[in-house]
Amino acid sequence: MTTHFIAAEIDLTENPAELPQKVEAELQKRGEPLRWAIADVDDTTKTVKVEAVVTEK
Repeated sequence: MTTHFIAAEIDLTENPAELPQKVEAELQKRGEPLRWAIADVDDTTKTVKVEAVVTEK
């Protein structure tokens, strides 16, 4: 098992309650998320920058 630090850019949703599920789905494509945090919000492009630690088998 290896761990990786990754950064991802995710589109903001109309409903803020949906954002965690959207982030988790994107991170699942890259491995199993251990932890993640929103590092930046860009209002002009309507995206958030997420930094995460994921594991891969």
